[in-house]
Amino acid sequence: MESKGVVYTKRWVVELLLDLAGYRSETNLVDAQAVEPSAGDGSFLGPMVERLMESCQRLSRPLLDCRKSLIAYELDDQSADRARAVVIRTLAGRGVNDKVAEELSDAWVRTGDYLFEATNLDADFVIGNPPYVRLEDIPEETAALYRNAYSTMRGRADLYIAFFEAGLRQLKEGGVCAFICADRWMRNQYGAGLRELITSEYGVEVVMEMHNADAFHDEVDAYPAITVIRRRDQNVTLVASAGPQTESVAAQDLSATLLAGARRDTLSAPRGLRTAVVDTWFHGSDPWPCHSPEQLRLLRRLEEDFPALEANARVGIGVATGNDAIFITKDTELVERTRLLKLALVGDIWEGTMQWSGHYLVDPWNSDGLVNLDKYPQLRAYFETHAAALKKRHTASKNSRGWYRTIDRVAHELTDKPKLYIADIKNVLSPVLDRGETYPHHNLYFVQSDDWDLEVLGGLLMSAIGQFFVESYGVRMRGGYLRFQAQYLRRIRVPDPESISRPQAEKLREAFRTRKREDATCVAFEVYGIGAQEMEIAIGH
Repeated sequence: MESKGVVYTKRWVVELLLDLAGYRSETNLVDAQAVEPSAGDGSFLGPMVERLMESCQRLSRPLLDCRKSLIAYELDDQSADRARAVVIRTLAGRGVNDKVAEELSDAWVRTGDYLFEATNLDADFVIGNPPYVRLEDIPEETAALYRNAYSTMRGRADLYIAFFEAGLRQLKEGGVCAFICADRWMRNQYGAGLRELITSEYGVEVVMEMHNADAFHDEVDAYPAITVIRRRDQNVTLVASAGPQTESVAAQDLSATLLAGARRDTLSAPRGLRTAVVDTWFHGSDPWPCHSPEQLRLLRRLEEDFPALEANARVGIGVATGNDAIFITKDTELVERTRLLKLALVGDIWEGTMQWSGHYLVDPWNSDGLVNLDKYPQLRAYFETHAAALKKRHTASKNSRGWYRTIDRVAHELTDKPKLYIADIKNVLSPVLDRGETYPHHNLYFVQSDDWDLEVLGGLLMSAIGQFFVESYGVRMRGGYLRFQAQYLRRIRVPDPESISRPQAEKLREAFRTRKREDATCVAFEVYGIGAQEMEIAIGH
């Protein structure tokens, strides 16, 4: 990978992507408008030129009719000259004279920033491999211009987010954007804006993960996927996974299998290729959990058959203070006793049961809002001792009168209610029961419900199926840990509490109390109506 983020794509991947996009020589490519946003070494440009020439010959049209059929962008003159050389070699290799070859190479290859020029052109095809560049590696002034031009560039987004938005927005009705690119945007927070744009205005036709396929000439630290997205209403989506063996399969055989699958025709899949057709796609900014076709197929079925956890439960996160050193204490004499709230920390549940460590929140809230410090002289004296540090916090600068507040307001009614605690960062979903004795700190999520026996629910959540949902929705951090965030927990599907039989409930309760995940999983398979083999195939182990 070069410093500017160029990754060179192997020929078989290029041919496959062109086929999936419909950029085929048997169609009329002469009167279409195709765009290659980042020509690089010509991995896409050369094959596109070949297909365009073949289409022109089939139509018995003069080659110069193709002057406006193709546009490729490169940032600087040197890169653009290399791209033009690719065009000239490709044309010359097929007998085109030097003058026509030069004229077409000049017409097809532009020197310029695609992200600033894309809005000037409507396209039938936008095809390629956008550059992988973090925004912090781009000059600040340029990055600001990109962010201003492309609303999906949120947070610490990679530059390829802007390339996706630019390509999608320049499509004509029925036009297609086909990229091979890192796939983290499908699940990460910084891809939320792009996912929302796509699901609101476009149809996702193909998502093909290629994590284990040898797609690039150089080894790269990225998890690539092919996406084919068209400007039309959403229909079915073909989800596929390409293993290492697919490189030895002819691209036309791969594409034929995939396109037949999308039509629900049956073709024998080549080794290393797995597919599934999904009837309904995701909505809004929801993550796209496309780890494998089997996983997504099972996930979508469970989503359709069972309600979300939040239908019968409240899911939330504990209190963030803005300064734990001041707001958390074990000293019971520090302030008035009524201003100390028993606080559960993540360490209190680490062993699988609730073992309160004796920590308290120095609580500035009551049911009406912030307490009047005049009524609590010890509390006033304590906060005033730390006033300088408390007033430096962002939350205090927004409200100078509430300088002693925690970031989050405390909902005291939660304390007395039984609830499940779930650690923010862990490798497995391991809920722990609090019987209504503590309030959660901000690195704990909670699940509270008046409809569920929480030990029964806890048994379902700690099962392999509960884990399956979070594995599907979430993204693993370095070190293999998962984030068990509220946005993922709320989407876990669970049966109606009344649908669980008494024997099933008792077994789940017992499995939860004894922390026997396998026992909980056996009952969960029965409750959800799925088999162990189906789950093994879906999760890959």
